[in-house]
Amino acid sequence: MEPFTRITGPAVPMREDDLNTDQIAPIQMSRELKPDYADLLFKRRRIHPDGSLVEDHILNQERYRRPAILLGGRNFGCGSSREAAVWCMMAVGIRCIVARSIADIFRENCLQNGVLPVELDDAKADALEVRVLAADGLQPFNADLTTQTISGPGGPDIAFEISASDKMRLLEGLDDIGVTLKHRAEIEAWEARTAKQLPWRQSSRDRRIG
Repeated sequence: MEPFTRITGPAVPMREDDLNTDQIAPIQMSRELKPDYADLLFKRRRIHPDGSLVEDHILNQERYRRPAILLGGRNFGCGSSREAAVWCMMAVGIRCIVARSIADIFRENCLQNGVLPVELDDAKADALEVRVLAADGLQPFNADLTTQTISGPGGPDIAFEISASDKMRLLEGLDDIGVTLKHRAEIEAWEARTAKQLPWRQSSRDRRIG
């Protein structure tokens, strides 16, 4: 996956609590084997049944067509484990989700796809919300993983916490398989040692003749 270090661009405020993965990515509205994930993002809310745009939806406004950061509310990304919800975000340019809380499975799907999930306490979230609303998509915000800060117009940098392991995964662009392969030499050494010590545990295909 693509590593994440820093992203700069508009921050789109979608502060509603409990936005779920079916609202984010109504995948059943697509009949394609390879859906247009950008088109699917919040499609039930953005597009009328006749195909016309819902004019007042924030993502249909020109200044928010290519956001970089999404500012959510509480329990963002709850619902099913629909990984397409993250793919839809990425399809329009969103690589950072900032919320008061993020559902566990959605958060993990973010990490697996190179999207930075940030949870802020109420005081920090309130302060950032005021600044994002004031900017109204016309001034960029920055999310920097190396410094663990969110910066932008209207105030000082806002620090956020992230575990060392999650930070490493994003900076190096590693999903679960990639993290495992960092230990490939150790795994292969263990397999070789075990094959000698416990040969009866090896399958017939694993055993070497001669």
